[in-house]
This record gives sequence, structure tokens and C-alpha cells, in this order.
Amino acid sequence: MPGRRLDQRLVVPVMFVATFFLVVLDGAITTVALPSIARQFGVSAAGSDSVAVVYPVCVGISIPLSGWLGDRFGGKPVLIGAMGLFTAASVLCGTADGLGRLVLYRGLQGLAGGLLMPVAGAMLFRTFTPAERVRASRVMTIPQQAAPAIAPMLGGVLVDDLSWRWVFYVNLPLGVATCLFGLLFLDNPRHPAPGRLDVPGLLLSAGAMSLLMYGVCEGARQGWSSPAIAGSLAAAAVLVAATIVVELRTPAPALRLRLFKDAVFRDTKVIGLIGVVPFMGAMYAAPLFIQEAQGGSALRSGTSTFTEAIGVALTVQVVARLYDRVGPRLIIAGGLLFVTVVLGCMTNVDAGTGAWDMRLYMFLLGLGMGAVFMPLTVASVSTVGKEDMGQATTLGGVVFQLTTALAPALVASLLIAGTPHGLRTAPPSTYRTVYLVLAVMCAAATLFTLKLEDAPARGNPPRPRSPRAPRVPRLPRRRRAGAAAEASGPRG
Repeated sequence: MPGRRLDQRLVVPVMFVATFFLVVLDGAITTVALPSIARQFGVSAAGSDSVAVVYPVCVGISIPLSGWLGDRFGGKPVLIGAMGLFTAASVLCGTADGLGRLVLYRGLQGLAGGLLMPVAGAMLFRTFTPAERVRASRVMTIPQQAAPAIAPMLGGVLVDDLSWRWVFYVNLPLGVATCLFGLLFLDNPRHPAPGRLDVPGLLLSAGAMSLLMYGVCEGARQGWSSPAIAGSLAAAAVLVAATIVVELRTPAPALRLRLFKDAVFRDTKVIGLIGVVPFMGAMYAAPLFIQEAQGGSALRSGTSTFTEAIGVALTVQVVARLYDRVGPRLIIAGGLLFVTVVLGCMTNVDAGTGAWDMRLYMFLLGLGMGAVFMPLTVASVSTVGKEDMGQATTLGGVVFQLTTALAPALVASLLIAGTPHGLRTAPPSTYRTVYLVLAVMCAAATLFTLKLEDAPARGNPPRPRSPRAPRVPRLPRRRRAGAAAEASGPRG
């Protein structure tokens, strides 16, 4: 059935939600299976950690390539091809008979995942006009919030009742269904070709991203001063500097860093980093607090944090109606301020904090972040043309991956630093410090948001200023009356 028979305003959001949901779910659910994987292959928990770390490293390798591939071949073949590879790699992960092969197959998943989200995001924003993106962006919050809420509970059930292999097999039905849906109904509009592939920029940026992701993901566990981590971060810094120099001098770069000259695009990415890390850090810290500091079960942890998704879903509906009238700046700042207050309240958690208290905290965090995710996403591309949309979402993918890596790294580092010598788990007082640091960071993001340009982000580009007419001096009232009488001429 040709793709034109279905409205692409329906097809593209369905593909986006399915793609984003699958990728986020896979990243969150795999962590639940690590202890079982370690027991299966007779390695320590630290040894099985490579299964989790290899994924973001490989995502960092492929993200810089996603924008060029999408512009060169169109979104449809790249999206379906990457989804097919992701699904096949998931099945291979489930059949792995050794840790080495599991790490290899997990790396293939990461390479595919790095292509999926930027290409799907570019297709979504190209399908809708700037005025329609507010409504379309509501679908973007569904996978972002539903997947992390579902993953812990689903992962626990699969690992306990079946096997760790099912956290990978569960990707098969959704992946196959998404590929078939895309093949049947998705159009492939072509956009201006990006030119030749920027091989030097691609190699430099991929190397920088992979080393940076490795250093950030492993820094808390291995120690930030360890030779492997320090060397990785130092090499990443050198490659980042080299990437900036090369990409700014290349006519058709792999990463179009010139987009950061746009103040709205640049500021929204900064907010996406310093403003979303506290929220994701709180999402990471809450299950640890329940399971380690309070000794709760994985099921209690999952049922205590899912309320965040409900809060986001409620706020998004209200924000979508206010966006055009209020603008993104005040909405985002208000949401971040609300999150700051909630994180400040969470500095009171202790061993006696009940499950319903945590559910309330997570629900309130969701209410606040629901006012951040949607307007931040829409504003970030409000001044970007269609020809740059692929590159814009690629750069957005880089920021998103850094956020997902920095949040747990920050929390883990604070927990390790605050754990008294001789204890294996951090006491509740350390978690209070974590929430305090996250609150301060969120407050800083709130202040930064107030400098965000508001006018260009309201669904339409700013109107060009017309030349000003010569200013006419304003006459006193009596003289204006006399002048009007003269202009009207003699009466009668």
C-alpha cells in the first residue's frame, strides 16, 4: 500500500513515538538485567557493566553520521534500516552465549540507536509547520516519560519470571511492527543533498563523542582520577577542540556547528543540558534511595517513581494551550523553578520516608518538567530552516546523550563521595546532599532561562522590521485643532 494513502501528520508521529519509546525503553531496561547477566557468565557486577557502557559509546560514534545520512538518502530508508539493525541486534543479544558476544551485539544496538532518534526527530519537525509544532510536540513527551516509568517494572518481571534474555527479546515485536508500518505508510520526501561526506569531521566528532561518553559513564565507578578515565576525557577534549576547528572551516560539515550562532538554538541546548540533568538525576537517585538506603524491593521502587510520567502528561496538555499566548521563556522558567522547589523539599528524605511520599515527589517533579520538555523542544527549532533540520536534530541528539550520561554520573559521584568509609551503600543524609546539589543546579538553569529570546519561538519566524516613517512632531491640542481646520478649507 503506498505511503501517500495515509496522512503523514499521522504516520510520522506514530513512527517517532515507536522509535523513541523502543530506544529509551531498551536503555533503561537493560540496567535491571545486569546482575543476572553477571551471574550467568560468572563475572562480577563491574565486569558486566561493559554491557551498559558500550551502548552510549557506540551511540556517540553514529550520531554525527545521522544528519548526513538522513539528508543524503531521506529519512525513510535510514530510519527503517536502523530500526531493522536495532531489532536484529536485540535478538542477537538475547542469544549471546558469552559476555564478549553480548558486548559486541550491544555495540551494534548502539550504532543503530544513534541513527534512530535524530532521524526520527528531523522527520517529525519537517512534517509540521512551525505553527503546528506545538501540537505535534505533545507526542514527543510520551516515549520520553512512559519508557523510563515502565522499564523498571517490566524489566523486573521479565528477569524474575523468565530470563534476562527477555529484556532484549521484548524489542522484537515492537521493532518488527515499526519496520512494517514504516515500509507500508511512510513517505520519503527528498531534501537538498548535503554534498560529499565530511570524513575528517566525522572521524574527529565520532572519536570525541565516544571517548567523552566512556569517560562520563565510567568516571564515577572507576574514579575520575584513574588513568583510563583521565586519559579518555583528556583525549576527548583534544578531539572536541579539533572537531570545532575543522567543522567551522568545512563548507558541508558532519556537524553544522554554525547553528550555535543562532541565540535561540544555542540557549535552548544549554537549558537542555543544565536544566534537564537535575530532573534526570532525581529520576536516577530515587530508585537507588528506595532500594539501597531504605532496603526496598525493585517492585516498590518501580511503583514509587512511575507517577512522574502522569505529572508530565497532565502539564503538557495545559502548556500546549498556553504556548502561543505566553511564549516559551516564562513557561520553561516557571517549570524549572517549580522543579527547584520540589528538589528542595526532597532534601528532607530519610529512612522513614514512605512510598506515597516518594510518589508525590515524583508526581510533582513530572508536573514541573512537563512545562519544560515541550516548549524547550519547540523553541529549539523555531528559528531553524527545513534544510538544517537534520543537522539541528543531530546536534540535539548529542546534547541528549550527554544529558543521559551526565545525570547518573553526577549522582553516582556525589553518592560515592558521601559514603562513609567501610559502608557499601550511601546513607540517607548523602541523598539529601544529592538533592540539594540538583536543586542548586536547577535554580541556575531557571535564571539562565530568563535570558532566552521569546519572540522568535512562538510558532512563526519574527517579522522583518519595516523602515520607519519620518517622525512627525506632535503638536499641542489647540494647534492640532487649528491645523485640522486649515486642512479642511473654508466652510460654506
